Amino acid sequence: MASQGFWPFGAEDGGDNTRAWCQAAQKFTGGLGSKLCGIPARKQQEAGVESCGCNKPCGCYKSNIDFSVLYSTDLLPASEGEVATLSFLQEVVDILLPYIVQTFDRSTKVIDFRYPNELLQENNWELSDNPETLEDILLNCRTSLKYAIKTGHPRYFNQLSTGLDMVGLAADWLTSTANTNMFTYEIAPVFVLLEHVTLKKMREIIGWPDGKGDGIFSPGGSISNMYAMLVARYKMFPEVKEKGMSAVPRLIAFTSEHSHFSIKKGAAALGIGTDSVVLVKVDERKIISDIHTCFIFQGYVPFFVSATAGTTVYGAFDPLIAIADVCRKYKIWMHVDGAWGGSLIMSRKHRWKLNGIDRANSVTWNPHKMMSVPLQCSALLIREEGLMQKCNQMHACYLFQQDKHYDLSYDTGDKALQCGRHVDIFKLWLMWRAKGTIGFEAQIDKCLELSEYLYNKIKNREGYEMIFDGKPQHTNVCFWYIPPSLRYVEDKDERMKRLHKVAPVIKARMMEYGTTMVSYQPQGDKVNFFRMVISNPAASFEDIDFLIEEIERLGQDL
Repeated sequence: MASQGFWPFGAEDGGDNTRAWCQAAQKFTGGLGSKLCGIPARKQQEAGVESCGCNKPCGCYKSNIDFSVLYSTDLLPASEGEVATLSFLQEVVDILLPYIVQTFDRSTKVIDFRYPNELLQENNWELSDNPETLEDILLNCRTSLKYAIKTGHPRYFNQLSTGLDMVGLAADWLTSTANTNMFTYEIAPVFVLLEHVTLKKMREIIGWPDGKGDGIFSPGGSISNMYAMLVARYKMFPEVKEKGMSAVPRLIAFTSEHSHFSIKKGAAALGIGTDSVVLVKVDERKIISDIHTCFIFQGYVPFFVSATAGTTVYGAFDPLIAIADVCRKYKIWMHVDGAWGGSLIMSRKHRWKLNGIDRANSVTWNPHKMMSVPLQCSALLIREEGLMQKCNQMHACYLFQQDKHYDLSYDTGDKALQCGRHVDIFKLWLMWRAKGTIGFEAQIDKCLELSEYLYNKIKNREGYEMIFDGKPQHTNVCFWYIPPSLRYVEDKDERMKRLHKVAPVIKARMMEYGTTMVSYQPQGDKVNFFRMVISNPAASFEDIDFLIEEIERLGQDL
């Protein structure tokens, strides 16, 4: 089947649109059209290449390529593969661009839901020994996007990471094109420098003098938190690096009962053990009671306290100043898990919630959440310069030669646990250049304004009950929807039993209709409730109104 989607201007033969394409092709392909003139006419005919017909000496060609007879081996670096490559990649772009536009169209579905068995039966996902044609590959691309969740849709509220930023997307495309590794300056000179500049800026915003310290971009907040625990242990007991846990006392770490599960995961991975993580009891607004008593553990050595700035479910902030006072008194490493709430430090209106963060030894900060940087983008920031390098370096001489002709401090790979490390910095840096700090501040403030709007609309609305009293500290709005059939049930146990089933049913209906998505979960002794979070700057007050109405429509008969 011949391709019909190559021409971005919709031109066929001749005309101003075709000439515009010719000129654009010359501009953006560096004269690739002229280079095609050197391809033998026979090869052009086999590939389905025709003269553009614009009657201009531009040398460009339009494509009528039959991808059903072409394979990946016909693309670059194949000899004379330029035409097929340009046509194939343009087809991919023609698949992506409508999807991007539709993502922001409220009349389109957030999700075209299929059950796993349906997706497996309706499509062939199996891998084979023989190659598929490029036509099949393009079909795979279309199918994958058809059933993908539109996480940039203004009515997608399901996760902490939402939105689709155009500059960030462009940066991701560029990063994939460059396809390099972050371990040395020699193979990623610009990206390494941008990481250095950006991490310093982030440390300055935290409040560390002159932005001094260290840091790294890692594969998500969970890994950043584990890095912090690893470095904290090394700081107290550097011998653990060579001798292992048998050479150190029994360690113990502290975090709140509402902290992210990655703290316990990190303890498990590092051999400290989940039993050595004490979950400090808190009330629902995260006011730690008598934290000083937590350090009286016979036979244990406290080494790490993880305070949370923006809990996953409630969006609450630990009292960082009080925790910093305790950590200073007992000489304990203070870490702030700001994966979700750390970005509020960009807002002059809301940064007070992070007062005391400048006293931390380390901070996790995920720009891929409230700053809407494309996944993934997580930074670990450390106050003490050089400590991370000492903790993790292994002096691999095939990568980190000591007699290179440039400043070796820019070879950052030896301070990471990974060898291969993806370029996560460029999308954040480019977005920061495009928006400025004030641009990030504006979108963060907008999301918090939307969450306050939702809270004010439902706090006294019939059929809604808030999970905790008071205005949320972050964009997390947690509530029960009470269907009419449950509003006058007096038996508390029966009411809670039935209410536990309400949110899952409404969520399932949301997905089947494809209209919106919002998360739910139980917490402690509380039955399933909705956890609404807003991190997408594309969302509006109208989308909040729609969500309320949709919950009521889908749950009215329960």
